Amino acid sequence: MLQHAVSQSRRAFLSRTGQLTTAAAVAGLSGGASHAAAADNKEDAMVTSVKDSHYLLADVRLEEGFEKDGDVIVATRTALHTLEIKDGRIAALHAAGAALPTGLPTYQAGGQLALPGMRDMHIHLDKTFYGGPWQAPRPRQGKTIMDMIALEEKLLPQLLPTSVERAEGLIALLQSKGSTVARSHCNIDPVSGLKSLEHLKLALEKHEDDFACEIVAFPQHGLLHSKVDGLMREAMQLGVEYVGGLDPTNVDGAMEKSLDAMFQIALDTNKGVDIHLHETSPAGVAAIDYMVDTVEKNPALKGKVTISHAFALTTLSPERLEEMAARFAASGITIASTVPIGGLMMPLPQLSKAGVFVMTGTDSVIDHWSPFGSGDMLEKANLYAQLYRGSDEYHLSRSLAISTGGVLPLDDDGNRAWPKAGDEAGFTLTGASCSAEAVARLPARSATFHKGRLVSGSVSKATA
Repeated sequence: MLQHAVSQSRRAFLSRTGQLTTAAAVAGLSGGASHAAAADNKEDAMVTSVKDSHYLLADVRLEEGFEKDGDVIVATRTALHTLEIKDGRIAALHAAGAALPTGLPTYQAGGQLALPGMRDMHIHLDKTFYGGPWQAPRPRQGKTIMDMIALEEKLLPQLLPTSVERAEGLIALLQSKGSTVARSHCNIDPVSGLKSLEHLKLALEKHEDDFACEIVAFPQHGLLHSKVDGLMREAMQLGVEYVGGLDPTNVDGAMEKSLDAMFQIALDTNKGVDIHLHETSPAGVAAIDYMVDTVEKNPALKGKVTISHAFALTTLSPERLEEMAARFAASGITIASTVPIGGLMMPLPQLSKAGVFVMTGTDSVIDHWSPFGSGDMLEKANLYAQLYRGSDEYHLSRSLAISTGGVLPLDDDGNRAWPKAGDEAGFTLTGASCSAEAVARLPARSATFHKGRLVSGSVSKATA
């Protein structure tokens, strides 16, 4: 009982202080990165665009392995390399002192650490207050999800005229934090029709070379409740990758009918599924059971279903959770979690241990639901480490995986897993000595690359 109370107290404390991490990111706190290389190139010109098809990026800090004190991992060994990048991929890694190809444009990373590109796998780019005047959400106390839907019906006409520009602003924010891959839910509702989707596609078309984004057609006002089955099917013909859904009992009032309609659209159009499931009542567990049953009966859905939030998993006994996780893994069902802070502790480590792929995302940066989002996936890794007691070097480094789609610089045994020749050249540079420090201290990211292109921040270009 005492242990439970301590755990609850810690989560309550984190819920009050979690936003301080954003300030840390802005300050760029870091204790160990070397910037000597940058200082030695005072005549080099800073550039904010790299579009060469073949070039060198010198003095990039990469992780080499773990250092141990007995059996305990106490540090991460790194070394400087030159990355040779060609046609959007890493063509070769050249160790310090190695002979380099001649005649190629050369840019300077200044000894900064390279981290794998971040992935924001649950965000709503189509509706946001970001980029506009400050506007706090209305009080949520005593409000149901249906009350929030009614409020949104009034807000959408006000947001649509600037939704393209605001979506682009959010994309720029994500890029500045190291994310160039995302999955965005997009409203399909009677108020906006397909306008939100059309506007989001316009924003994404402007960034087709520097930002990759999957779209989920999201019936925010209820698939059955708002009678948008026809609109959802139209959306599937407009380049949407996933069919969305929302709380089939609390919103649609008919769990099986709602889920059947969602899955039928996916099967008819050969698309995936990504449903918002907030319900923590027994109805939430029943919905998860029904979805797993459906995937098991329909092989075409295997590996194509994501449950976002899935708060009902927090109510399961350890034995029931183990059984459910095994079924998820066997069916290729993934979980998208925002690593929430609060009274309910999501069993994310248990899911990962069972082989379930767990993703994270921003959800909202600032809108009528929440004003607290930073757009920083590294911050999600930081929260993961705090919530699941990962403050040592090894577990801090492992926590990074939730932000990068499972890509880590070192494997569990300390062997370099990333980057390797042939990998896509997507990464971010930051002033940290290793990924463990980056997760713990949230240093600012100075440059973000996507398929070899510099899409945010700056690097220096060698003049001679």
